[in-house]
Amino acid sequence: MAKFRCQHTTATIGWITHDSDLHTLDTFPIRVNELPSPSHITVAHEVRAEITIKRSVFLACIIPVRSKQGAMDTLARLRSEFHTAVHHCWAYRLGASGMDYRMSDDGEPSGSAGKPILFCLQKSGLTDTMIVVIRWFGGTKLGVGGLARAYTEAAQAVLEIAERKTVVETVPLAIHCGYDDVSVVTEWLESHGLTIAPMFADSVSFEVDVPTMLVDRMRSDLTERTNGRAGFQVLHAA
Repeated sequence: MAKFRCQHTTATIGWITHDSDLHTLDTFPIRVNELPSPSHITVAHEVRAEITIKRSVFLACIIPVRSKQGAMDTLARLRSEFHTAVHHCWAYRLGASGMDYRMSDDGEPSGSAGKPILFCLQKSGLTDTMIVVIRWFGGTKLGVGGLARAYTEAAQAVLEIAERKTVVETVPLAIHCGYDDVSVVTEWLESHGLTIAPMFADSVSFEVDVPTMLVDRMRSDLTERTNGRAGFQVLHAA
């Protein structure tokens, strides 16, 4: 029984403006299955839960992470904070689908810690999330089965109190138009709650993160409302 305490290179996916005066457009199809999933669920912030089983203390920490490096930085921080603990076992899932995952038993018998933690994380549906369970040995060996149950209980305990948040997947776009169409593009973007910062030169450009679920609608609406003069490019980080 457990006790609880608690620069830019661009790749076109829609159309591209080649001539800033004529705004002639070359059109390319968007394949929805090449875009990120519309949304996924992660944890809003780090929380912790503690259980005690036969005098062994298990402290479970759940943390939002966005990359492998972020996960490893989190693990290093917790190892430093709880340096007296015997084991720091963990699992994480990354990406909208959660298919990028890793786990570690950190010295516990194989399959007795990392796998149960990962199973709980997968069952929860959370991604971009890491769980680290820190153990202080209480003097009584629990056995492989007992350890698996203990790490499962600890992971479940912290999952029960973790606040969820929905992350809407977006595509970073540069939207191009002539001055005559600025108001049309601005109105469309603002009507969908998107933050805009226009850049004025021979033509006007807007760099904006557009939810993937709106990309097809934006292509259709702006093509119709500007008679095909507006276009966009996907931005990629340098």
